[in-house]
Amino acid sequence: MIKVVIIDDEKSAVTSIELSLKEYCHGVEVVGKAYTAADGISQIEAHKPDLVFLDIEMPHMTGIELLEHMGDRSFEVIFVTAYNEYAVKAFKLNAIDYLLKPVSIPELIKAVNKVREKTHTEGSTDDKIKRLRETLSGKIGIPFSTGTEFVKITDIIRIEAEGSYSKVITNDGKTRLISRSLKEMQTALHDERFFRTHKSHLINIEYIKKYSPLKDGGDVEMADGAHIEIARACKQEFALLLNNIFR
Repeated sequence: MIKVVIIDDEKSAVTSIELSLKEYCHGVEVVGKAYTAADGISQIEAHKPDLVFLDIEMPHMTGIELLEHMGDRSFEVIFVTAYNEYAVKAFKLNAIDYLLKPVSIPELIKAVNKVREKTHTEGSTDDKIKRLRETLSGKIGIPFSTGTEFVKITDIIRIEAEGSYSKVITNDGKTRLISRSLKEMQTALHDERFFRTHKSHLINIEYIKKYSPLKDGGDVEMADGAHIEIARACKQEFALLLNNIFR
């Protein structure tokens, strides 16, 4: 669905475009309308459209000035105007099309199809973000001095507090020291596989080799050979968790 905002100081022009889109351009939804450039900016910021139909000659601020005011943008623009002398300026602003009033239906359909083709080829910003999230799903970004390393959550054996830092131990034998507290890491992971056994330890229960209950808590041997303390306050919850998982 292509989300559209229409900006024109002539209400009849706005209505005409809206009705024409509804009748001849399927898969298009008008999410906002404005009759001044200032209101148009508000509509764009509120609705984050894919496409804006924009008049050029408007009181107080022209359509061209509106685009220059907004700077970088994430939407396509089709200029709709009664004047053809702005065409060169419009295309310098990367407008996808330039329609003269009164707008003909074939030209309108052709202009909208240009947007469809470009969106299909490049993908909208939201689609790109969605695809990126899917690609990185199940991973966590671990910042280091020159960038960020993305590590699979399932590869993390345990995380150990190191002052205001954390040590991330993974199943490839590596230990990564990062500038995040253990609490921040626990929040970032937000994963049921991880259990806070102690103020200094967060473990992935999939990598538990052995659990030994003790009078004042317990001891867990992890896949990397480390022995992790179970705090007394966590003992009952931890034992119940293991019982529910491995019974």
